[in-house]
Amino acid sequence: MSSSTLRYTRSARWFHWLVFAAVALAYAFINFRGVFPRGTPASRVPMQGHMLFGVVVLALVLPRLLHRLRNTPPAVVPPLAGWESVLSRMTHFALYAFLLVQPLLGLATVFANGPLTVPFTTLQIPSPMTRDHALHEQLGEIHETIGTIFYYVIGLHIAGALWHHFFRRDNTLRRML
Repeated sequence: MSSSTLRYTRSARWFHWLVFAAVALAYAFINFRGVFPRGTPASRVPMQGHMLFGVVVLALVLPRLLHRLRNTPPAVVPPLAGWESVLSRMTHFALYAFLLVQPLLGLATVFANGPLTVPFTTLQIPSPMTRDHALHEQLGEIHETIGTIFYYVIGLHIAGALWHHFFRRDNTLRRML
């Protein structure tokens, strides 16, 4: 096998690391919510940044998924055990579902409360939904709960990559570098 068949395509690697950065920044911004005094211009920055990077995730996930469906991943050497392969597929399915559903849920949460103000601008996008504050609150709680759950799924993904690299000593992590 040539070294090029042992790694993901350049595009796949770029998609992976760009999505990683956007998800990390979306989480970082939302974790700074509440740092600034309520009602101040600075208090809007964490939510605006969170929304911006959530939209970036959404913009990247569809082309990433299409690329993934059109390109066979490189083989893991040595091959995975059956249970490892099943766990890997389940984790990746959950990650892709999260990357698609979570930004859409975030947008629905905003739209349930009215128009979307484009982050860091005054431009507004009209809501395709009827304003419903109770729905806005409910969707916000679901969005937050899924976000918390996915700290663990992301952690499992990272732990799996490290497990493969340091304990299995296979090429799983090197395929994405």
